Amino acid sequence: MASTQDAWYISLLGLAEHFRTSNPPDIKSCIQCLQAVFNFKPPQRVEARTHLQLGNILLTHTKNIDLARTHLEQSWCMSQTINGFDDVKFEAASVLADLFEAQGQPSHSKPILRKAIELSQHSVYWHCRLIFQLAQIHATEKEYEVASSLLGVGVDYAQISNVAYTRVLFLLSRVMLLLIDKRITEVLPLLNQAGHLVDAWSGSHHQKEYLKVFFLVLQVCHYLMAGQVKSVKPCLKQLQQSIQAIMAPQWPDDDTVCGSVQGESFVWMSRQQLYVLVYLVTVMHSAQAGYMEKAHKYTEKALAQIDKLTSKTCEKDALGNEKCEREERERVRSRKGAILAWRLRMALVEHAALCRLVAGGKAHALHEIARAAHLLTQAPEPATAELHTPQLHCLLGLYAMSMNCMDAAEAQFHTAINMSQERDLWMFAKLNLAIVYLRGRRDSELTILMEQVRPEALPAYAHGLRAASYYVLGLQAFFQARYNEAKRYLRETLKMANAEDLNRLTSCSLVLLGHIFLSINNSRESMNMVTPAMQLASKIPDVHVQLWASAILKDLYRLAGDSERENEAYQMHCNFSQALLKDHFQATQLAQHALVQWTSGPPPALPPPQP
Repeated sequence: MASTQDAWYISLLGLAEHFRTSNPPDIKSCIQCLQAVFNFKPPQRVEARTHLQLGNILLTHTKNIDLARTHLEQSWCMSQTINGFDDVKFEAASVLADLFEAQGQPSHSKPILRKAIELSQHSVYWHCRLIFQLAQIHATEKEYEVASSLLGVGVDYAQISNVAYTRVLFLLSRVMLLLIDKRITEVLPLLNQAGHLVDAWSGSHHQKEYLKVFFLVLQVCHYLMAGQVKSVKPCLKQLQQSIQAIMAPQWPDDDTVCGSVQGESFVWMSRQQLYVLVYLVTVMHSAQAGYMEKAHKYTEKALAQIDKLTSKTCEKDALGNEKCEREERERVRSRKGAILAWRLRMALVEHAALCRLVAGGKAHALHEIARAAHLLTQAPEPATAELHTPQLHCLLGLYAMSMNCMDAAEAQFHTAINMSQERDLWMFAKLNLAIVYLRGRRDSELTILMEQVRPEALPAYAHGLRAASYYVLGLQAFFQARYNEAKRYLRETLKMANAEDLNRLTSCSLVLLGHIFLSINNSRESMNMVTPAMQLASKIPDVHVQLWASAILKDLYRLAGDSERENEAYQMHCNFSQALLKDHFQATQLAQHALVQWTSGPPPALPPPQP
């Protein structure tokens, strides 16, 4: 009787695999065959593996999540008592934890993964993979200290297990978390350690280049977070060269890069994702340096690359012919890839909106903000939407300021401040709110706010924010006719901005100094400030600074009795003014302009964003 039952369940497993790999796959028949296996009381190993197969297939090909979870729970529960059954045991734990996380129940994922980590110490691949997975869940929950500690355990375990590649991955992942958590003093020693390990790498050339890109991305982000636009240039150039090598046609696929060593089958991102990420950090650098057209050009290229990447993923998913053991991995990669693609796209659109605002294109900027709002409604999971909502309110605050809608700007900045847990964004919003108070002559509120954003109150690493803070103090002193004090603050801004090529801050400071010297009848010094301000503003381009500078130039040429140049400056001022007025009117006519009133809940329904 037993041999007959064996024959039945073996035949059913074979038939299930036939249906699964047919072209097109017959998933319904495959599931029916696998479910029928349990009627013949197979051995515990076969039963646990079949529960895992059913869980994976139901997750990949159906919407019956509850049934998938039941099968995965049974597989995990049964396989824990079976010795030497690692692939089924730990895959069941990993998939089940991933499912709970996807359903917004990370508290259910954590104990499963902790137990699996405890049981997997003899299996290098699974132990490392499960540590990465648990650390990622803690990081998503903003439990950075726990996540960092786990990755530290991973570093030590990988070193003991002699998997050097994975050791560096753990180390770089820890650096990334410390950067996110703004624990800057702890970043440099670990980043330097990782850099030495990458430089001294004697293994696979492909692995070295891959680790080098990860290392350089973190190094570039470290500089950009501090607003050190000039210092980052050599690293950024190296990164761009490395990504070109990785994107070469002869470069092997990710699985080949990992090699066949147990415990090294990990990639931080696929090479296509890394390519988009390098575009993004290049956009961030260009925007901070004040090269808006360059930033916009790279943004469009990066968005096109994301479209290409997501369309390839869809094609791959539609084929449905992956091997059974890869099915779960591909499903997880697909979900994680979708989240990453969404985040990259959102960051690029946010930068595009910012660049448009600086260049004086309010209608274009509003289109980009509307694109970002539309993306919020398509977020692959609530946590990702929550992360970007304060940034969108900040952009709306900047847009409202540019449109002279000061009440709306104030409401948007307050919303961003109240929603955000990101200190740098919080400070950026407060500095812009200070300008709103300045323009509204709300001195008492401004005084209270400026105490919170004075340069000495800002983190030591935040070079760009500190320089901006000096500028706002200079602007405040100028509004109050304390000209000597204003000059002192603005010279500090200029010193910091010039040191790191923060061109927009430089141009704003120069034109404000020009205005101050004009106010105290020092025409010569005013001209010395305004002329380079105009040159720099046209290079950015920053239409608002050009408008301001042309108005000062007109007055300076009038005082000098140079009527020809006065007329030229007047005409220039009129051209900038008319262009801005036309753009202002276009923006007010757009349905998306209603976004300035949105301060709570999901974004309001709007016409679909234009391409």
